[in-house]
Amino acid sequence: MQGGFFRQMKDSLTTALIGELKAVFGTDTRRIEHALAVLDFAEQIRAAEGGDAEVIRAAAILHDIGIPEAERRYGSSAGKYQEREGPPIARKICRIHGMRDEDIEHVCRIVGSHHSALDIDTLEFRVLWDADCLVNFEDVFGRSGASDRKERIQKTFKTATGRAIALKRLVQS
Repeated sequence: MQGGFFRQMKDSLTTALIGELKAVFGTDTRRIEHALAVLDFAEQIRAAEGGDAEVIRAAAILHDIGIPEAERRYGSSAGKYQEREGPPIARKICRIHGMRDEDIEHVCRIVGSHHSALDIDTLEFRVLWDADCLVNFEDVFGRSGASDRKERIQKTFKTATGRAIALKRLVQS
């Protein structure tokens, strides 16, 4: 019985955060779909690598949450602006939905470093990094040959599971 209660809480938080994501991005379905794809890969990687599921889910859903504010404020969605504008928005959303303070700060550190990887190297960050790379990889490295992709995967990915998924999808396919 208790397991069902905690699963319902997880599903409730995830559903609430996705609702907030959709409210922030409105009709920008491309960015909503991106976040949901990152969430899917993050869940796959976390299942093999471990890590705090709540932090990983929240970071995956909210990692790009600063884009609309960055575009409004700077006229750009560049990573450095996302990293600057995202954490305050993520913090507010996570607080509204009752996340623990230490988890909120962890999520905000991930959101504030998801392009630069500065000052954070937690398992949860590595899971999010790899999930985001999996979704973005073909856009960034799509024109390169298989051997170049393999080398880039080895250098870019931070978890064994993320690396294995990337190799399977992007080199061996």
